[in-house]
Amino acid sequence: MTVRAIKPEEYFIEDEPYYEPVADELMVFEAAYKNCLPVLLKGPTGCGKTRFMEHMAWRLKLPLITVSCHDDLTASDLVGRYLITGGETVWVDGPLARAVRNGAICYLDEIVEARKDTTVVIHPLADDRRVLPMEKLGEVLEAGPGFCMAISYNPGYQSVLKDLKQSTRQRFVALEFDYPSAQLESKILVNETGVAPETAAQLIKFARMTRNLKGSGLEEGASTRLLVHAAKLIASGVTPVVACRSCIAEALTDDAEMLSAVHELSASVF
Repeated sequence: MTVRAIKPEEYFIEDEPYYEPVADELMVFEAAYKNCLPVLLKGPTGCGKTRFMEHMAWRLKLPLITVSCHDDLTASDLVGRYLITGGETVWVDGPLARAVRNGAICYLDEIVEARKDTTVVIHPLADDRRVLPMEKLGEVLEAGPGFCMAISYNPGYQSVLKDLKQSTRQRFVALEFDYPSAQLESKILVNETGVAPETAAQLIKFARMTRNLKGSGLEEGASTRLLVHAAKLIASGVTPVVACRSCIAEALTDDAEMLSAVHELSASVF
């Protein structure tokens, strides 16, 4: 049996990802990392959680292994499995095992989307034990000081079936994210896309109108991510109304009445 190795340098982020701090999240994450504490990021979709993780991996000079969680994610997907390659039985580590072996950050994005029996495998890594039982190999991996466990979820999508259990939640240092202030969001749009400050201000005004509709026809308002998409199209010559329709309105809802209402909002701004 062979264990297939990876090259840790594949997971390093060479160029600094642009990130604007909203509060004291940089300091808290660094302190948690130094004390070998796992971190939970919570906040609405598109508010910068993944970009924050990329920035911290670059800042701490650590490899970053990201997993986008989904309903079909199994424990074997995270830990690893045997594969037959060229007549030889090969053990292939999953992303969680790779992160433990290589002293990387393992970031499980939208953890509540994963199956409940899958999330249990992170518990031994997220407390004082910091170990990963590899039942199929008959061994236990011990996480070194470089390893960091991080997870994220959107509290706005919580339900009885998709809630983060207290047994999981209380293992983590929690950082709450939200959409940035109008001034900071404008700075992000200008830096990310090169759009004019006046246009950025109009986009943010439109976004805040849609965010006020959350729970009144929309599940979520326009995220900073969607604003960046729209601003990039505008910077490329697309008219603001068309950019808002394609990047924001159509992304937020399929309901004809709500689409009409959101279109009217963008028309009133632009």
